[in-house]
Amino acid sequence: MTRSPPPRRIEPLPETTEAFPETSPQEAKPESNPFTSRDWRMLGYAWTGFAVRVLLVIGGLFSAYQYLENKEEKRVERTMQLVDAWEREEYQDAQRAVSERLDALNARYASLLGASPTPSERALYLERIGIEAMTEAGGDMPITDFRAAFGRVLYFLNRIAFCVEGKLCSRTMTDGYFGDYALSFWQYFRGYVMQERAAGSASLAAPLEAYVGALAPDGKQ
Repeated sequence: MTRSPPPRRIEPLPETTEAFPETSPQEAKPESNPFTSRDWRMLGYAWTGFAVRVLLVIGGLFSAYQYLENKEEKRVERTMQLVDAWEREEYQDAQRAVSERLDALNARYASLLGASPTPSERALYLERIGIEAMTEAGGDMPITDFRAAFGRVLYFLNRIAFCVEGKLCSRTMTDGYFGDYALSFWQYFRGYVMQERAAGSASLAAPLEAYVGALAPDGKQ
């Protein structure tokens, strides 16, 4: 009977670092600057690339400028359309009706204001005039006809406010054409508007109020 050979002993491999790449003894060379190269071709490539980048930047800025200019031209055009609409007969008649009624009331109550009223006294006086203007006793025109004229003017001023708020109109031009009138209208009829809001018309003249607020705080100055 033969004996089986004893199991073969496997020796462990010795540790080694030869598998890792050796570090290069040479340091990485810094990249050369093409703008300081002595080769005229490298210089040409460098300055040509630089010029292209500059032209791209200038072109982008010019395109942005043209875009803004076109938008402003459209705003000016829309503002002029509103100016033309304001000159139509129906709005001119409405303006005239409002102005004549307020002028008559101011003449009637001029002695109540005094020679040197404070801003608060003047604001209160104008609001009272506006409230009375919206009553039957406020003038010779029938109140239904006057309310129709008032509504037409208010509609147009709200329209202006929407146009400015939506950046569809030029604010500078709109303020120049309509700012003083809008502020004066609000100063007279602010009290009436507040009464109507308390009675249920919560959003009455809200666009006009926001527009006038940008002209003068609270529309009182």
